[in-house]
This record gives sequence, C-alpha cells and structure tokens, in this order.
Amino acid sequence: MTGKGKSEAEQTRYEFWGLIKVAHRLAQQEPTSAAGLAQEMFRTAQWARGSEAAASLAQMAARGAMGDAALAAVVRERQDLVEEWQQRDGARSAAISQVAARRDLNNEAANGARLAAIDARIAEIDKKLAAQYPDYTALVRPGTLSVPEVQAQLAADEALVLVVDTPQWQPAPEESFVWFVTKTDVRWVRVDLGTNALKERVAALRCGLDYDGTWGADGAHCAKLLDVTHTERDHSSGKPLPFAAERAYELYREVFGQAEDLIAGKHLLIVPSGALTQLPFQVLLTRKPEPEAGGAVDFRRLAWVARSHALTVLPSVSSLRALRQLAARSRATRTLIGFGNPLLMGPDASYAKSANAARSKRACPLVPERRLAAWTGERRSLPPLKLRGGRVEVADVRSQVPLPETADELCAVARQLAVDGNDIRLGERATEAEIKRLSAAGELSQYRVIHFATHGALAGQIGDGTEPGLLLTPPRTASEIDDGYLSASEIAALKLNADWVILSACNTAAAGADGGEALSGLARAFFYAGARALLVSHWSVYSQATVKLITGAVARMSGDDGLGPAEAMRQSMLAMIAHGEPAEAHPAYWAPFVVVGEGAARSATGVADAKRR
Repeated sequence: MTGKGKSEAEQTRYEFWGLIKVAHRLAQQEPTSAAGLAQEMFRTAQWARGSEAAASLAQMAARGAMGDAALAAVVRERQDLVEEWQQRDGARSAAISQVAARRDLNNEAANGARLAAIDARIAEIDKKLAAQYPDYTALVRPGTLSVPEVQAQLAADEALVLVVDTPQWQPAPEESFVWFVTKTDVRWVRVDLGTNALKERVAALRCGLDYDGTWGADGAHCAKLLDVTHTERDHSSGKPLPFAAERAYELYREVFGQAEDLIAGKHLLIVPSGALTQLPFQVLLTRKPEPEAGGAVDFRRLAWVARSHALTVLPSVSSLRALRQLAARSRATRTLIGFGNPLLMGPDASYAKSANAARSKRACPLVPERRLAAWTGERRSLPPLKLRGGRVEVADVRSQVPLPETADELCAVARQLAVDGNDIRLGERATEAEIKRLSAAGELSQYRVIHFATHGALAGQIGDGTEPGLLLTPPRTASEIDDGYLSASEIAALKLNADWVILSACNTAAAGADGGEALSGLARAFFYAGARALLVSHWSVYSQATVKLITGAVARMSGDDGLGPAEAMRQSMLAMIAHGEPAEAHPAYWAPFVVVGEGAARSATGVADAKRR
C-alpha cells in the first residue's frame, strides 16, 4: 500500500469493535484472564480507530528522527506526491461521473497520465527507502503500542486515557470502552454510553458553549435537547448560554468515574473517539453542581475538570512515542513569529471604527497600551466565501469582521518573550504571500513558536470545497500565491520546525469535512508541515477572553522552566474563572482551546531557554 487510502484495519473497524465487546464480557466471566485481555484489547482498540492527524504526526517525527537531510527531502517529496495523488484521484472520480457532453477528455487524459507518473515516482522512492533507509518504514508506520510501551513514555504524574465508542451490534448494545494507563497500572472499563448516546450528550453540552455553531444553526434542536425555550437562549440580549452543568457532571461520572482513584491529580493525555472529539474535557465537572438560590449556577464555584487536571489531546496512542521518542526537540534558533490583525473592512459601515483601529495597529508599540484588548468582538465561523478559478474571492475576504484586538494579543505575547517587534507581522505584513516567502527561504523553520491570531474557516465554508484554513490580509487581486486565504493544503506545504503552533482563531479543532474525523483539518496540516504541538479551538472564540487566555499561558511558561503548554493553559483558564469579568466565568469564554500533541514540559517550546539567552 502506498499510503493513498485508508488502511485495511480502518476499513474493517467494526470487526475490531465486535472483538472488544466479546473480550470485555469474557474478562468479567474469567477474572484471572482480565489483566491479559485488557492489555491485548488495548492494542486492538488502536487498530479500530485510525487518524489522519496521527499519520501526519508520525511522518513528521520520522523525518526528524533519522537526522538525515537527504532522507527528509525524499520523504517530504513522497508525502507531497501522495497528497497530489489523492486530489487528482478525487478530480478523476468527479470527472467520470459527469454526463458525456460535459466531460473534457483531454484534461482527463492529462490527469490520468500525471496519476501514473506519481505512482511510478512513489514506487521509485519506496524502492530507494527500502534499500538505503530500512529503518524508516518502522518509524513512519508505528502501528500500535502495548501497555508497557506506553508506560515507558509516561511520567509519574501522567495518565493516558484511550476511549473507543461503539454502536449497537446485536446482541450487544451500543457502549464505550475506556483504558486508563498510568506509569504503574492499567484499568479497562465499560461505559453504558455508546456512539449515539455520546453524540446526544455532547450536542447538549455544546448548545451551552457554542452559540454560533449550535443555536445559530438549529435553535430548535438545542431547545429540545436542553428543554428550554428560544427566549431562554437569547444570547444577543446578553443572556448567558444555558450550559447544562448537571449533564457535564453525569458525562464525567460515566467516562472517568470508575478510575478517579487512578487519575487523581494527573495530567491526562486523552485519545478520544466519536462525539468526544468535539468536546474540550475541561468543561466536565468532577462533583455534582449545587444550584444557588433561585436555581442559578455560579460558574466560579463549579468543580471543573480543569481544577484538578491538565489536559492534552493525542490523535492516537502511537503519537505519544512519535512525539517523545522520535520527534527531536526543535533546533530552531528564534523564539516566536506571529501573524495577525488582518486588514478587513467588515460587512457594512458599522464596522468602520474597528477597521480603522486595525489599520492603526500595524506594528507593536514601544510602550504597552494601558488597556489590553479594548475590542470585544468574536472570531466567529465565517459566512460562506465564494470561489473563482479555484481561488477565494478577495472581496469576500475583505468583508469579514476586523480583529484589531489580535494585534494586542500578539504584541503582549512578544513582550512576555522579549521578542523583536519585527517578528510580529501585523496588518499589511500578515499575508499569505509573506508566509510562503518565509517558508521558501527557510526562515519560517527558524522559529520554535508560531502564533496565528485571526479568523479560522471551517471545512466546507469556502464555496463547495472541503478545506479549512486561516484568513490573512487580502491582496488587491487574487493570485495563485495569495488570495488572502491560507488553506490546509497550503499549510501542509510549509516547512516548519516548531515546538508549538498557536491557532488563536475559531473552530481550528473542527473535523476536516462533514462527518470526518476531528483534528483532521488544520491540525493534520500543521503536523504534516512540522509542528509538535498545537493550540486549537472548538468553537467561535471571544476575542478579549482569547487575548487573556493566550497571554496568560505564555506568561506562565516564560516564567517557569518546568511548565508545559497544557498546564500553562489550565492555570490561565482558572485565573479567568476566578478573576476575569463576571461573564467570563462561563465556559463559553474560557474553555474553547485544547492542546493537541505534546502538552508536557518536555515539549521544550524553547520559551524559558530563550529568555535566558
């Protein structure tokens, strides 16, 4: 197999589900075999769930682990060829499905010839890899990890949590299985909630977190799930979203309750599946909420999971080894580069004030402004953008809501790290063309931290395409190099060597397509390009809250050598709950972001080291 499609295991995962269901029941009947079955099914569960983001991360790790520039170049060429093959194969399928009168046979022939050439080149590369780099295949296809192999990678204060949800399969009901692995122990539990039940529960919780993606899309569905009226969710009038605190506790109890003693106080490295990939786990509650007088909920007093656990999401179990054993610490020599405050006009004249503010923030001030983030907009999901000739309409990009507060965010982070202001690209310097130029020149790979503060677009929002991406300052006229929209495929083509990529935008954790796996869009692209950890969001973020969260996390990391991204984000979230504006105690403000990849201090983002140099 050349890596151009899903693995055989992914295509037959229902068979693995059935094996796991049967094995768990056998373990209950034969306690003496339970420990062995738990470990054996831990590996089976990994075969049952594939991940494009995990594959991209493994490829990045393998390139770095070999320490050979010639190998890295060949491997990158192969990866790019596979990406091109997949796109061309999709185009071929679409062309064949057209009626005869609309088919372009010459174009189809040219596409077919290119596909054949790609196949030939991939075969040639594979032959070369097998002959000259026999260890490479073992690195790039890590397969599964055993429990002892995971334990060898874990610190004493960490626990890996693997979740596999399954549908109903007669005679077994729908159910989920969770493995909790610590440095010295493993526990395998069954959860009554399966694929559909988890989907409903996560949907109900997201109705209390993501106005733009839930109430705005189908308010009636959320009202039914939460048993509230439309007027009770009138977010535009200043009312908070109806977060279902009781349900947050019930879901925690179902998924984590049987292992509370094992995971107490630990950094949780979670490999989720199904609907759970669409939920930041910090919004769950470890204790049942106690309503205040009148039935109100005091969000500052709730027992959020974030109070007791730092959290990191992993695309797969094997990602743990890829990150810690294979992906060497970045040797980049510069601390941080940032891109933000794109020059946008807004959809109408009411945005003139913020557009003018954005134009005035084209460089970081020598003296910090007295008030950080005076603007309180939302980095919402974007309305559909039009395509013309395969490129985004520049006018559509320019009409998006300005984000002048993103300049404050980037400049505040730069001050925390004593970064040269020239490394913060704002306004007319925050362009797609500039990012591609830096990548081609090898300059982008010199930065350990890359920070984007802008709008993010979901898959499918750009015309009929499926690629997510980031908005930047648009050019006067669209070109192949720059149309103001940095798509996932363009991100994948960048050359990075970053320990941490911060995506301070909305919905950057979303799935790559309708029904697609979570983290397979922007996360996959950045892992592919050479990132080790990402900070991504699950819904439309509030800009002022985001400024506080990001600068708070970076400040904590810069002041503590032993603090990783996950713990830094946890502390920043808790500070917002306790000391932020009253409205910011609601999880819609502080909970959208998750760390994906390497969240521990061993990720060595270079922040503390950079300050000492």
